[in-house]
Amino acid sequence: MLGNFSYSNPTKLYFGEDSLNYLDQELPKYGKKILLTYGGGSIKKNGIYEAVVAALKKNGKEIVELPSIMPNPTSEKLAEGCKLAREQKVDFILAVGGGSTIDYAKGVSVGAAYDGDPWEKYYIKMEEPKPGDKIIPVGAVLTMAGTGSEMNGGSVITNHAQKLKIGHVFGEEVFPKFAILNPRFTFSVPKRQMVAGIYDIFNHICEQYFSGSDDSASDYLAEGLMRSVIHASRIAVENPEDYEARSNIMWDATWALNTLIAKGKSTDWMVHMIGQAVGAYTDATHGMTLSAVSLAYYRTQLEASKDSLLKFVRFAKNVWDVSTEGKTPLAVAAEGLLAMKGWMQEIGVCLSLKELGVTEDMFEGIASATFILDGGYKVLTKDEVVQILKESM
Repeated sequence: MLGNFSYSNPTKLYFGEDSLNYLDQELPKYGKKILLTYGGGSIKKNGIYEAVVAALKKNGKEIVELPSIMPNPTSEKLAEGCKLAREQKVDFILAVGGGSTIDYAKGVSVGAAYDGDPWEKYYIKMEEPKPGDKIIPVGAVLTMAGTGSEMNGGSVITNHAQKLKIGHVFGEEVFPKFAILNPRFTFSVPKRQMVAGIYDIFNHICEQYFSGSDDSASDYLAEGLMRSVIHASRIAVENPEDYEARSNIMWDATWALNTLIAKGKSTDWMVHMIGQAVGAYTDATHGMTLSAVSLAYYRTQLEASKDSLLKFVRFAKNVWDVSTEGKTPLAVAAEGLLAMKGWMQEIGVCLSLKELGVTEDMFEGIASATFILDGGYKVLTKDEVVQILKESM
């Protein structure tokens, strides 16, 4: 492993069918007034809302509700939540939902103490909370596996007026204090959302894997996680209520983006940068924006350098079991991407930007809204981003 790093993850996880019971251990640690955030109301149909509220009341909490957190939380919704949390003087935020709801709660947790525009401060200027700034602690009850937001500091917010979708990765002080992971809570997620989440998990791993050139323990961990996602996804697509498969997917999602496998890596994240720009223009499901542009992007990386080709050969061999006998490294690497495409088709993720409502007149705007990062094997130009978009149609 190259480089120097420190590692700490302060989030405590409770996993399994009985995990919600542990709210009784966690809630007494925090103040009386709880901001309860959730999405469109599905938790009221499947019984999760009733169970959470019962736990809050049992622990003597006063509940302030903030519902209707959309799949891609907006800057306007962020400002609304910050104002409510500030005015109500809430002591704790409990996010019940998927990654968007938890991302949103983190944005409110840092923005509530600020009288100005939290979007401008934390997402445009990328400022960090200063020592002494009040940060409202957050807890999570996860109902959709995908983003890993339950065990990291990431918060992605969309501004439709500016056509920007920006993720701010905050430090440990913003990580959820605890997260409840009951795989059964994910069963009611529609199949399309489930597979979008599965691809999000897989791409989180890819973004960290396709970087660096040394023999890194992080890459061995990443390969194991990818194989687990592939195996469990095939079972879950056939039977969405297979507990073992859904539990493995949920656990994979957490470990894919809780900062562990990024250690010793430069990390790439360009698929996410392009996908988020697409999302800013279309409001499409996050995981589908990633799947639509991944293959075209990785084709640009395949022969970027000797290191990149070797990594794609390793990916083909160790993740997809591609045989190397009698083949050139380039042929092996290309076969790995073909195997990845076959799996993506098998589980039913989107492979075309057209399906997401992208039109050619959006290309320049999407490319301009794409943040160019330098952690991968090749730094893209704006023209290359446009070409990737064209090839993804």
